[in-house]
Amino acid sequence: MSDEMSDYASQGEYRASESGSVGTGLTLLFIGLAAGALIALLLAPKTGKQMRRTLRRKYEDAREAMEDLGEQASEWIDRGSEWIDRGSEWAEKAKGKVAPLAKPLRR
Repeated sequence: MSDEMSDYASQGEYRASESGSVGTGLTLLFIGLAAGALIALLLAPKTGKQMRRTLRRKYEDAREAMEDLGEQASEWIDRGSEWIDRGSEWAEKAKGKVAPLAKPLRR
């Protein structure tokens, strides 16, 4: 067994992926929180009508919160696009100013 492990280690066939580990962790955290909240609501001592009303309110609250997050994300994307455009413009201006100075240095 140790020979097999050393073969894998020496050949480098296995490498742990670190990309996405934070995203995966956050996704699992939110899924766990949602599942825990749902279980807590279902186990609470309420009548069926009260439970349905509570679940409907919580669902609507969660939907509104997700819509708000979506709007914020689109605002951040727009703001990031503006920053990229400004950076591109700045880089083009800098390139235009540096190009005449760089020509004599190339010779």
